[in-house]
Amino acid sequence: MKNLFLFLALFVLFVSANAQENQKQQDSTKTEKLDEVLLSATRAKDKTPVAFTNVTKEALESINLGQDLPILLDQLPSVVTTSDAGAGVGYTGIRVRGSDATRVNVTINGIPYNDAESQGTFWVNMPDFVSSVEDIQLQRGVGTSTNGSGAFGASLNLKTLNPSAKGYATTTNAIGSFGTRKHNINIGSGLKNNFYAEGRLSNIQSDGYIDRARADLNSYYLEAGFLNEKTSLKAIVFGGKEVTYQSWYGTPEAVVDNDRAGIQAFIDRNFPSDAEAQNLLNSGRTYNFYTYDNEVDNYQQTHYQLHLSHQFNRYFSANISGNFTRGKGYFEQYKDDEELGDYFPDNINASDQGDVIRRRWLDNNFYAFVYSLNYKKEHLNLYLGGGYTTYKGDHFGEVIWDSFASSIPIRSNYYFSYGDKKDYSTYVKAEYNINNNLFALLDLQYRKVDYESVGTSSDLLNIDVKESYDFFNPKLGLTYTIDNYNSIYGSYAIANREPNRDDLTKNPVRPKSEQLHDFELGYKLRKENFYAIANLYYMDYKDQLILTGDLDDVGGPIRENVAKSYRAGIELQTGYKICDQFRIDANATFSQNKIKEFDYVVYDTQYNPSTFESVSYTPVVTQFEDTDISFSPNVIFGSTLTYSPIKNGNIALLSKYVGKQYLDNTSSEDKSIDAYFVNNLNVSYKIQPEWIKEIGINLLVNNLFDSEYVSNGYTYSYFYRPVGSSDAAITENFYYPQATTNFLLGVTLKF
Repeated sequence: MKNLFLFLALFVLFVSANAQENQKQQDSTKTEKLDEVLLSATRAKDKTPVAFTNVTKEALESINLGQDLPILLDQLPSVVTTSDAGAGVGYTGIRVRGSDATRVNVTINGIPYNDAESQGTFWVNMPDFVSSVEDIQLQRGVGTSTNGSGAFGASLNLKTLNPSAKGYATTTNAIGSFGTRKHNINIGSGLKNNFYAEGRLSNIQSDGYIDRARADLNSYYLEAGFLNEKTSLKAIVFGGKEVTYQSWYGTPEAVVDNDRAGIQAFIDRNFPSDAEAQNLLNSGRTYNFYTYDNEVDNYQQTHYQLHLSHQFNRYFSANISGNFTRGKGYFEQYKDDEELGDYFPDNINASDQGDVIRRRWLDNNFYAFVYSLNYKKEHLNLYLGGGYTTYKGDHFGEVIWDSFASSIPIRSNYYFSYGDKKDYSTYVKAEYNINNNLFALLDLQYRKVDYESVGTSSDLLNIDVKESYDFFNPKLGLTYTIDNYNSIYGSYAIANREPNRDDLTKNPVRPKSEQLHDFELGYKLRKENFYAIANLYYMDYKDQLILTGDLDDVGGPIRENVAKSYRAGIELQTGYKICDQFRIDANATFSQNKIKEFDYVVYDTQYNPSTFESVSYTPVVTQFEDTDISFSPNVIFGSTLTYSPIKNGNIALLSKYVGKQYLDNTSSEDKSIDAYFVNNLNVSYKIQPEWIKEIGINLLVNNLFDSEYVSNGYTYSYFYRPVGSSDAAITENFYYPQATTNFLLGVTLKF
């Protein structure tokens, strides 16, 4: 870090020496123009030959009433979202083109946000962050070079608020179904002698649709900076604290279907306690496996960012950014009928039985430095950029209470490991207008990753790992502007990606890195009141790490390599302003997502029918060909019909259709999620009385027609049979039911 801050200090001195005399007043246009330097290297622009969608803060304002960011982006092309608690607050997820969140590269002001080890994104750690966002860009496919882990389905780029030229204060208060509440306050000083400061405090609470799936989320955002015509310096601190009751287990299929015979069969083969059996029989589709009062996830994360942008002259600009992220927290679990040896195998009383309350901790630090240099003259726009990140994370478990006969010191650690990951990347990107009609892009990235894990897992297994990866990720494309309204584009990109921590430490077969060849071909038509976009894509994977459909003991998805697989489809978007009162926007994705060949393994436990002791435990391997990739629907459709009956008043019907999804990669109808069609109603109205700048009233009615649907799930199969029996495999399906009709009502006051 010393080198980072030394470099920042030298850079500040250099740009200060070159800066011209500061202006006393700055208008918002100049503010936005200089702020573009921050993200111009990684953002797609109108002529960039990739598939992307921009979302402004204004577009999100009427639905930003407490739900997490993935849920707010549900209407974007090729997007499917889900919520563990069923109501969009707490643990939520996003998939793009069938790729889960670990394969969606997320950056905030160009800083990587994906967890370095798991590669996932946990929006529950940043509640109400959308209230501090200026705009969002979702690039589908490989997209342009960015910082952090490689984009294998999409990249999501968040840009925080532009400094406001004038002072302001805003507060939003919302209430809704399932005890959902949101309260925030935003303030800003405006530009005063080239300086400004802004801040936000937020609290979101919800009881959740699923039983006991409550969430208590707090967050803040602070920014201060200096801005003139040549230089922007901003310091940002934001963070979140979440306490979320766990609902990771899902709901057994028979419970979702209210199949009493199926529930009893589930009880008979899984041997729950009497209390657990009653929970299964009586809870209905809001069932939650967890019943211990404090079965919570408790985590806090704080981000510190420093950004310096400078326009040296009309041709040359630069940006450097530093980041430190501090995270620490645990999830707590009650476990009954445990063996002391499962925690402390060397204890002389290892066979003791008892109940345990344990906490599994994660304590991590993440440092990042990213930079971009831009030279722009006439027809050439040239970028040199990249970054360096380092992550250190401690994983450990402690017993905070037990009923073992043997005495164990409270808070005794029963496992410990650490992870150390270093990620270096650099890219050069050239954009060139060959003539008035033809635009060319060449983007070359080199990325090096080193990962080391040392220690034992929560299962007390050795997880020593040391791996290094070197990746070259080239991208090239062309855009041809036919006339003022029509253009076509095409691109080809290669992306490589390393396995994550769980792949390396939990997979019995050491996983390989993945490679993706992404082909995109698109057409755009834009007129004053109408637009139409079509994008063809073919994503050819080598050694793709696909979801098996099963989860590990902490709700994390299990993955395995398949040699050859692909995703191919067409994405369609259109919008038409019929008149001043009516507008329609729609998108649809039609795709095939296939694995050419893979081995499906189910383990066969055979037991002695007289003693019930296991006699053998062997794998049963079945080879499958040309099957569907799990969680990859062939059809996704979204539409928004907007009616504006009065000035500043809108009524919008938001519709979403998601086709059938398979829980694993066997294309089995018995292991699938049914297609669903959901409609939401959004009503917004703004008034501007003399005593206040604006009053906004927003109503969101989710699942307007009370559809009972599920958006996610998992599955596993096994044989458990007497020796010599030919009994079929048992399959357990679990689903995450989503809320029936519910509402959120909010009032925003702007001063």
